Amino acid sequence: MDLPATLIVSFAALVMIIALAGAARRLLGVRLGAIRTFLAALLAFSLAEPLLSPILSSFAVPEAPADAGIGPLWVLFLVVMCIVLIPMVLLVLAEALVPPGSIPGPLEFFRSLRGRISRARRYSQITRIAFRHGLGPYLRGRGERLEDRSGTVRLASSLRQALDDGGVTFVKLGQVLSTRRDLLPPEFADELGRLQDQVAPAPWEQVEPVLVAELGGPVEQVFAEFDREPLAAASVAQVHTARLHTGEDVVVKVRRPGIGRVVVKDLDIVRRLAATLETRTRWGRSLGLRDLAEGFALAIREELDLRIEAANMAAVASSRAGDVTYPAPVTAMCTERVLVMRRLSGRPLAAATKEQGPALARDLLDCLLRQILVEGVFHADPHPGNIMLLDDGTLGLLDFGSVGRLDASVRSALQRFLLALNRQDPLGVTDALLEVVPRPEEIDEAALERALGQFMARHLAPGMDSARLFTDLFKIVSVYGLSIPPEVAAVFRALATLEGTLVRLSPGFDLIGEGRSFAARHLAEQLDGGTIKEAITQEATALLPMLRRLPRRVERIAAAAEHGRFSMNVRLLADERDRRFLTGLLHQVLLTVLGATAGLMAVLLLSAEGGPRVTEVMSLFELIGYNLLVVSAVLVLRVLVLIFRRPHELRS
Repeated sequence: MDLPATLIVSFAALVMIIALAGAARRLLGVRLGAIRTFLAALLAFSLAEPLLSPILSSFAVPEAPADAGIGPLWVLFLVVMCIVLIPMVLLVLAEALVPPGSIPGPLEFFRSLRGRISRARRYSQITRIAFRHGLGPYLRGRGERLEDRSGTVRLASSLRQALDDGGVTFVKLGQVLSTRRDLLPPEFADELGRLQDQVAPAPWEQVEPVLVAELGGPVEQVFAEFDREPLAAASVAQVHTARLHTGEDVVVKVRRPGIGRVVVKDLDIVRRLAATLETRTRWGRSLGLRDLAEGFALAIREELDLRIEAANMAAVASSRAGDVTYPAPVTAMCTERVLVMRRLSGRPLAAATKEQGPALARDLLDCLLRQILVEGVFHADPHPGNIMLLDDGTLGLLDFGSVGRLDASVRSALQRFLLALNRQDPLGVTDALLEVVPRPEEIDEAALERALGQFMARHLAPGMDSARLFTDLFKIVSVYGLSIPPEVAAVFRALATLEGTLVRLSPGFDLIGEGRSFAARHLAEQLDGGTIKEAITQEATALLPMLRRLPRRVERIAAAAEHGRFSMNVRLLADERDRRFLTGLLHQVLLTVLGATAGLMAVLLLSAEGGPRVTEVMSLFELIGYNLLVVSAVLVLRVLVLIFRRPHELRS
């Protein structure tokens, strides 16, 4: 065959394949990928001859009579429909076995190939770290069950060392997990709390270009003085002291060069590992690792953007809660990678004397509780390294990379929770707790109330130890399957961190007694005559328009009932989504009934004897029966493709 003939035949075959793909896609009635549909049509075109040859040979006749009529045309139509059925069957099988999105397309695959190779190297490095510290069997879900505390402590130590070797992202992950005592055993929480975020500072040759790019000029021009030796260095940023041209002393926080790419890569790995562990392990599903990973990734991304820290600093400072000082950001000089704030003059918290300790601890507790319960914006990481003893004897809060926010409803529920704890009211504590956390579908409220009553008797009675207060509360939350929202978890994390800080600042500090005193003072503020009057005025102002319309509406309803014209109009399926769901359901039911009816009629006609002859080997009954079989197959395939596609749509 010469070249022109080959080109014509190839073009004709391509047109037939495209037409076959379009017909299959149209008959299935759903959106399918172009590449997937074309491949199904190409495979069907290749399989058509070997699959249909045995069928066509049974219809063959030695010589077609001159007056054959339209019988051969019907047979030809039947053959064409059988060819169309092949790609339809292939597409339905593909929907069942390989749903859309389960494997990347060719273009997506080649685009992500470089990232896959880089991620594979990082996976290999993390795996080597895990195996080096004896964690390999636990990654495969085959680790030994640890019954004694010494084995648990040993495993927790291995996990801490592995996270420490993993780098900044995994150190941060361990620090976050150490605050989730509702999820982890105490041994793991205590061990992960020892993770340190101290690293060697980046050299000035790498830091200076960041400052020049972010501040728009050389450091010598922007600042009157700048100390190139960092005051402190952490895994995400390092801090330098400087002085503005106005003579004001400031602190300059600079994000470490290149840290963004490393963190983005590691966060992607953390999300993938969390998704895998949640799918393959029972403990991963019980902890909800996917949601935890997403929340952690969001927190880390916010910490990388120093503009968010500047906004957090301004938000907390605006609350003016307690006798505590906050560094004010120099907003005009704050960027994504550089944060400039006014410097607080003071010493580390450890420099406080024993005489100062109780008063400072009281001020710090009052400040944080007021931030949480009244203002709704609070410092979420009040450990001793983030607190200074200022030269005037007061406290200063530092590092606002982690700040929590609570809406009015959550603050109100937390207030009721604290007041119920103060009254030692188990029923009130249970009700307030179930307002703070999402209520599970099934929960034994009576047992939860008894557990909280025992908790209060153990920790809140006079002379009782409050050292394990938050640990035992988290244990109750975990046992009863209560899921703590991230913003509420931040509250408990801040309070647990604050407890350790207060004990270090003032050994023997009565956290329970001071918390009760704050609750009593706060309640007295709420019951103040001016506050009550203001609340009543606000509520009355909001209700006044409704109260004005209420008498006319009551009169209208009473008149309609008196004259027998009272009626109610209810629109079923008023929501468009409900109508669309019901329409789709009826559509599937109708297709199923029609397909089953057509198949049954086809079987009856094919089993019937006699009837007019269309060809030498086929009667009219058989021809109609075969066509009804094709119709039945098309309808059933339409139903099946919708059934296989719906779970994927629900997941997405």
